[in-house]
Amino acid sequence: MEKEDLPLLQEWMNNPRFMGEYQPITQWSRTELEKGEASPFEWKWFFIEKKDGGKIGSIVQYNSYLGLGKLLEIGYALLPSERGKGCCTEAVQLMVDYLFLSMDVSRVQATISIKNKASERVLEKAGFTREGMIRKTSRGARRDAYLYSILREEWKEPKILTKTEK
Repeated sequence: MEKEDLPLLQEWMNNPRFMGEYQPITQWSRTELEKGEASPFEWKWFFIEKKDGGKIGSIVQYNSYLGLGKLLEIGYALLPSERGKGCCTEAVQLMVDYLFLSMDVSRVQATISIKNKASERVLEKAGFTREGMIRKTSRGARRDAYLYSILREEWKEPKILTKTEK
């Protein structure tokens, strides 16, 4: 995302319908987003776009810390009208390809609410494995979450970046 994209990102991040029922309700100012003050993590945001360039969601890569050192994590959200069409799975596969091709990381992980069945499907279709449950996470109302990951050796090769249009 570029600086001129911040108004749209701010609109989406402050919209509970966009973020979905499994994320905490937050209010981020444009200044906080611009300075990266909205989170203690190092965030890199990307838009999820249709082939015509229309923006339909966002996917983020960030470093998280679970007492195990620095870990690479992803998160994502789609406009409600675009959910259930496979776009998010493709975006996650593309992000995994990008991260393993551009960084020296051994794993990529994601945490999701145990009630978020749609995200479970996205991650499992993208090759992630459920590692276990994290109890009473700090997301929202102290809900339980599943920890998913994909290891470099499980990934093996790009799933999306090598596909060509026919």
